[in-house]
Amino acid sequence: MDEYSLPDLKGKKILITGGLGFIGSNLSHKCLELGARVTVFDCLDPRSGGNLYNVEKIKDDIEMCFHDILNFDQIAEHIVGQDILFNCAASTSHSFSMREPWLDQDVNSRGMINLLEVVRRFNPGIKFVHIGTSTQLGKLHYQPADEFHPEFPTDIYSANKSVSEKYALIYAKAYNLNLCVIRLANVFGPRATIHSPEFTFNNFFIGLALQNKVITVFGDGKQLRNVLFVDDAVSALICASQHIDGKGEAFFAVSDNHYSVAQIAEETVKHIGSGSVNLVDWPKGKKVIDVGDAVISNKKIKDYFNWTAQYNLEAGFIKTKDYYETCLEKYLR
Repeated sequence: MDEYSLPDLKGKKILITGGLGFIGSNLSHKCLELGARVTVFDCLDPRSGGNLYNVEKIKDDIEMCFHDILNFDQIAEHIVGQDILFNCAASTSHSFSMREPWLDQDVNSRGMINLLEVVRRFNPGIKFVHIGTSTQLGKLHYQPADEFHPEFPTDIYSANKSVSEKYALIYAKAYNLNLCVIRLANVFGPRATIHSPEFTFNNFFIGLALQNKVITVFGDGKQLRNVLFVDDAVSALICASQHIDGKGEAFFAVSDNHYSVAQIAEETVKHIGSGSVNLVDWPKGKKVIDVGDAVISNKKIKDYFNWTAQYNLEAGFIKTKDYYETCLEKYLR
């Protein structure tokens, strides 16, 4: 596997909202490694998977701001003078969004308006990268789905992420902001929330396997999914920040390969080296939000940014296992 070539960020001032979460913390590590001056902005909301241990090894080298994107004044205070804004802040649980739709809307929709407004008013020249999700599309009408595919989200989280993306693209065009959206799908790897099924299914699978527990797959598990190792997600975000042209675009950053849910479970057990897989009937109420196969195209991001994922499943699992072997107890609380 060839390491993806990333730009030198020496001296760049970077603000990462949601920087204590899974993707945000991995991004913080990489930006710091590339020479950036990193500010992490996070309220440690348990719905978003924030974990202080995620930045334990770099806590003395970054600026930490324990604030909330719902607080306009707090964001405004920290946006001035920044070169790049990565918005990784989100309430990320699909099931929670169905139980508490107003709270999900606050973070994923109203919080985005706050970010866009502080950028428009106080730092309109900043490069702004927002994270979207493949689940915005809902059940696919054609495959592989691309950025032109219509959106039919099947849960409140996905609907609010779709809305937040629309806000971003409207602001980009109306106010000529340097902004783009990177849509991710089923990202896995170190520093994830692995103790709860409320978050990404494949990270929960990893948590179960690391504890030598049974991974339960609903139905026959044949529905196809794209999975992306977190280092590849981070490289896509950083790459996007260097190519923003002010037009406002959305891009799927996904790997070339798709796997069935059952295959992902089996490969998890194989490469983690423990655990087992059990197929069971769909529980009542769960089947309704399943979207079937979700095959996504990455042609646009390859064409625009010359980006491609570098990690296959095995390589990603090896790095993931190595990480958790030294600190698993920090992620099972």
